[in-house]
Amino acid sequence: MYYVAMKDHEIGRNLATEQYLMNNVDFDEPLVLFYYEEPCIIVGRNQNTLEEINADYVRDHHIQVTRRLSGGGAVYQDLGNLCFSFVVDSDSQEFGDFKTFTKPIIDALHDMGATTATVSGRNDLLVDGKKFSGNAMYSRNGKTFSHGTLMLNVDLDVVPQALTVPTDKIASKGIKSVRSRVTNLRPYLAPEYQEITVPEFQDALLKELFHVDSLDQIADKEYHVTPEQQKAIDKIYEEYYANWDWVYGKSPEFSVKRRKHFDMGTIDARLSVHDGRIQNIKFYGDFFGSGDVHDVEEALTGVRYDHDVIAEKLATLDLNQYFTGISRTDIIDLIAQ
Repeated sequence: MYYVAMKDHEIGRNLATEQYLMNNVDFDEPLVLFYYEEPCIIVGRNQNTLEEINADYVRDHHIQVTRRLSGGGAVYQDLGNLCFSFVVDSDSQEFGDFKTFTKPIIDALHDMGATTATVSGRNDLLVDGKKFSGNAMYSRNGKTFSHGTLMLNVDLDVVPQALTVPTDKIASKGIKSVRSRVTNLRPYLAPEYQEITVPEFQDALLKELFHVDSLDQIADKEYHVTPEQQKAIDKIYEEYYANWDWVYGKSPEFSVKRRKHFDMGTIDARLSVHDGRIQNIKFYGDFFGSGDVHDVEEALTGVRYDHDVIAEKLATLDLNQYFTGISRTDIIDLIAQ
């Protein structure tokens, strides 16, 4: 087995590295990758991004959002979470067999004191019946990667705020996440690991996986990305994980209903969105305005369903003519989360 301990803490770049190594480098043994990143949300390949995130909270707290190649549900990560990924030849493992892929991790956690850690259901890892890891899988060109999260010391207060969306706002046929009771791993580890940091946790897991006392003993097993490979990884990052069209535009067609009462009247906005762009928008309500609200609807048709883009598009319109007495900020926040 070879390993890569990524130095970057940006989720998109780590996913790009994972994708590149899977598709472009042939290893004669399985590869394991570890990485951890700044606050972010990663949605599954078949999900509607806006249906999974609390966009207002995400924007206000500068949480990065991206989409991964694999299926499954949306997850929140921060620097208290460690990600792992196994890359193998497809014929060596059955697709969807998460129990086999995660067994080395479970065994390592048992050795570190988390003796109640188990694989549960389709793709979750639990400790004392609470979820600390979600896993997903992707296969292409004879290779498969199975990656998952390990919540060591995640800020659990953020999770329900970042991932909760009122069910009456957005409706689509995207795969919905199933929310589970989650917990951090650190309290379940042996006493000597109670104050362990994520980098220390990563090193401890590597030593458990390779059955060594020091990482110096497996220096020849560490794989280092070359400068030329890094250029190719950067290209993947731009094409996928930093690309608005991939993150939001790949969402299935969906409809949005936003209704709010203001002192000067109620606005009821109805939108249909396809490929991440507004295909149709209508405003209803008892608001006042001297202008024809169709002007606003026409201006927004074909525009990305994105808060900042919508704000920029409406900057040239005097919205008070259409929604008298209701602030521009309130109108934009109503249309886009």
